[in-house]
Amino acid sequence: QIRIALLEADVNLSVVKEFVAAIKERCHGEELSKALNPTQQIVKIVNEELVEILGGQTRTVRFAKTPPTIVMLAGLQGAGKTTLAGKLARWFKEEGHSPLLAACDL
Repeated sequence: QIRIALLEADVNLSVVKEFVAAIKERCHGEELSKALNPTQQIVKIVNEELVEILGGQTRTVRFAKTPPTIVMLAGLQGAGKTTLAGKLARWFKEEGHSPLLAACDL
């Protein structure tokens, strides 16, 4: 199911194969935790592998010294750019900033 979801999301086939192989290897090699049931353990492993493949670290937004700070989102149709833009705007507002969204299709 993970493989199909990633392929449907247009993730590169070689990346999907590497990701699924890493999950299988960790699932076979890891001892079962007594605190988690097997399903929870698989979810934990998938989460950790996703974090690792996406960079492994939380990134912070660096604001421009003089406003405005410009954030450009690029991606394929249906990739979630508009949703992400809305979530970022809400987060910026909660942090005390005044976001402005502009749609600029090419």
